[in-house]
Amino acid sequence: MIMEKSNNRFEIIHETIQKSNNQLSVRMLCEIAGVSRSGYYNWVNAEEARLKKEEQDRVDFELIVLAYNHRGYDKGAKGIYMQLLHMNPPVIMNLKKIRRLMKKYGLICGIRKANPYRRMAKAIKTNNVAANLVKREFEKYGPRKILLTDITYIPYNGEFCYLSTILDAFTKQILSYVLSESLEVDFVLETVNMMVEKHGIALSTDTIIHSDQGCHYTSCSFIQLVKDKGLRQSMSRRGNCWDNAPQESYFGHMKDELNLKECLDFEEVKQEINDYMDYYNNYRYQWDLNKMTPVEYRIYLLEGGQPLLNKIIKAESTTVQSASL
Repeated sequence: MIMEKSNNRFEIIHETIQKSNNQLSVRMLCEIAGVSRSGYYNWVNAEEARLKKEEQDRVDFELIVLAYNHRGYDKGAKGIYMQLLHMNPPVIMNLKKIRRLMKKYGLICGIRKANPYRRMAKAIKTNNVAANLVKREFEKYGPRKILLTDITYIPYNGEFCYLSTILDAFTKQILSYVLSESLEVDFVLETVNMMVEKHGIALSTDTIIHSDQGCHYTSCSFIQLVKDKGLRQSMSRRGNCWDNAPQESYFGHMKDELNLKECLDFEEVKQEINDYMDYYNNYRYQWDLNKMTPVEYRIYLLEGGQPLLNKIIKAESTTVQSASL
């Protein structure tokens, strides 16, 4: 803070000296500003370095904006960091610098809003409550063992629609999703059917589907469907969102990144959701997934290897070859 104040004073002195009608010497101006002449001259001599740093900041910020706007979805500092790593060629920029430049140039992410569906679900209590089998051990058993499901509201053009998803707690991949214009239980059942149809071969009799205690998941039709599909049902404790934290986190990030302001009807929202799901599973890199996407991470678990490391090594090798030519 002290250095910043001194720099501001040096700038004022420098601007004053440049004026044609100035009659004050450097010594007098420094005395008035309460700074030393040596400090001022050091500041003047460092001007070239400051200009170079400012130019480099602009160049780096252009890369940050490019990563921030990738596929049209907002990102925080970590999201930008990972997107830069996956550029061609990869760009390595530390988090401290990314955050500094975001603050410097006013680049910010949106703020999450409360979920009205959550309040409604808490208000409806039934007796068909399953035990909490997961107990927050989301990643203990590997891929396709713990499946998290939930519903969130999607506001658009003064209306609401509702999104049901099933998320693999280990890989963070969205296995299935259904968007509905109503809160009828059918779209939640469809989400389960779709998930089994697409990924049933990768499931087992030990697979658990975990939800909150909302009316959709305590309904007889949902309980029966889960049994019919050979899945085990688990539920969070009442009013405890941390028991389904990865799913809650997913919805939070999705709403931060989605922009539905220009959507006028349900079909347009549906197109945006479809695009986002593709982006999330295949192009949105995650810090806790070894900086891979959910799909990449599952392939990595099944086949081994380090896709990101291989990409960086390949880029560095290409740079060396180009330099030697």
